[in-house]
Amino acid sequence: MTEGERHDGHGDDDGVRSQSRRLSDQRRKVQPEQRQSLWTRPWEETPEHLVRDMRRDVVVDCGWGRLVFAQTFDEPTDIISLLGAEEEGRRDIAMYVADSHVLISQAPDELFIDPSLTYRLELHRYRPRRNLVPGVFVRAMNELADADEINRIYTAQGMVTADPELMWSNQRTRTFTYLVAQDEHTGQIIGTVTGIDHVFAFDDPDNGASLWSLAVDPQSTVPGVGEALVRVLAERYIGRTRNHLDLSVIHDNDPAIRLYKKLGFRRVPVFSVKRKNPINEPLFAAEPEAEFSELNPYARIIADEARRRGIAVETTDVESDEMRLTHGGRRIVTRESLSELTTAVAMSRCDDKLATRRIFERAGLSVARGRLAGDTDADRAFLAEVGEVVVKPARGEQGRGITVGVTEPDALARAVEHAHTFCPQVLLEECVSGEDLRIIVIGHEVIAAAVRRPAMVYGTGRHTVAQLIETHSRRRSAATGGESRIPLDDTTEETVRLSGYTLDSVLAEGEALRVRRTANLHTGGTIHDVTAILHPSLAEAATSASEAIDIPVTGLDMIVTAPDQPHYVLVEANERPGLANHEPQPTAAAFIDLLFPATRATPRAWTPAPPSSSA
Repeated sequence: MTEGERHDGHGDDDGVRSQSRRLSDQRRKVQPEQRQSLWTRPWEETPEHLVRDMRRDVVVDCGWGRLVFAQTFDEPTDIISLLGAEEEGRRDIAMYVADSHVLISQAPDELFIDPSLTYRLELHRYRPRRNLVPGVFVRAMNELADADEINRIYTAQGMVTADPELMWSNQRTRTFTYLVAQDEHTGQIIGTVTGIDHVFAFDDPDNGASLWSLAVDPQSTVPGVGEALVRVLAERYIGRTRNHLDLSVIHDNDPAIRLYKKLGFRRVPVFSVKRKNPINEPLFAAEPEAEFSELNPYARIIADEARRRGIAVETTDVESDEMRLTHGGRRIVTRESLSELTTAVAMSRCDDKLATRRIFERAGLSVARGRLAGDTDADRAFLAEVGEVVVKPARGEQGRGITVGVTEPDALARAVEHAHTFCPQVLLEECVSGEDLRIIVIGHEVIAAAVRRPAMVYGTGRHTVAQLIETHSRRRSAATGGESRIPLDDTTEETVRLSGYTLDSVLAEGEALRVRRTANLHTGGTIHDVTAILHPSLAEAATSASEAIDIPVTGLDMIVTAPDQPHYVLVEANERPGLANHEPQPTAAAFIDLLFPATRATPRAWTPAPPSSSA
């Protein structure tokens, strides 16, 4: 057992080991000129002795799609028929296609060669680590709830999810191995990988196995998760005396390729074929403009959704992420999720937090107690009355100029002065405790909801708080395309100080420390989808707020007791919410539905969760 692995109750028995030895003995009896692997042989040239005992026409259902083992098929047309029957929203893969060009030539409008590279680890060459990957515990999926966590990670990485019941059923066979990685400090599942044993799948004469769906939670701060998962899977197949472990990786995934090469994987001439469907479109459709790559993630998600629907996309000002979308006779200019459908009046209402408060109050919505800063004595009296305040510019975005948790008069004066550098008017509001909730409303319908949490770091027993922040900031920046960083500024230093530490303090291993008071993504906050459990009262408040402002697309910020409870305080409305932050909820699809209703495929409606019994 390595990398924290534990036995999962599905170990190999003597019969399996005997079968593996028998296959190895058979391979040794093959003459040198006959040792060419099955996956490199054209259909018509496969020697009968190699496939005599192999099962034919083998397809396994992985949940996210079917895996078609092409080397088990005698007729290429059967593979074409199978891929043509692919279900909507799934991603079928025909792997080990020896004559991929021949297969494509028979259905060029339907199929394409996947632009991925295949890597192989010869398991007898594998070298284990000297030490375990720290902070990571790898185990087999051992309950149905693990499948939900696997899907959560798939979703966060933009991957196709799988039916949890099917994954659980697969795990109970010898063909599939689902591994999960846990954060040793929190117990949270932070990574997953799937293995398929080809011997159990189709009596593979090459005695191989393959690795699929390696994914790590982008919110995780633990390094080496992917390596730990790959190593444990490889070592499991070594225990089964398999010859090799194959995987397919997209050609430009440089970080993954570096990891695989580090572990000893080498390129092999294996190809896979997929069907031309909306999920695969980025793999076979050329980019319309070079400038598309310069768009930020919030504009790119909209451009991609528009292109999938046949809507022409033109970047009119790439520096500001401005685009012109055209379909038929309709033309609309957008800047991320802000479009010409949002009026100047609605935009000004969101920009002015004082105006937003008045509109919400008149609509009968709950807001925190507040006042416009100005009179020092009155400001201090308000602070004394409510005990703790949030100080923020009346105009601004992305958390700039905001100070949370002010409790002392001197700190209040400093916070007001800081906010004044961003806007002449400064708002004081009662600091309400609870979860920071963002609800996306498009066309006055709730599309997504997420809880936002402030940036946290975890001690190693060796690094200072400043070093932990810098390391975590780099990871957050990489995971968000540069959109999220933790600034080492006065606010961060003050937050650390209020917790009893300095930037030079060394936290004990596993100790958690919050380093920002606000949960804004741009300052290192993390986002956790809660759409499925959103309380109907919160959804109703959000739609009422959007109607009161008369804005078609908005992100409503609330402080709530919990996302499945009805109690809330509205904080503000954002006229240009980041839709990419809420994947896989269909935010971009709902936005394009609003702009171009003629392209809308099916009605989209948020279904409220049943109220909690404690509500």
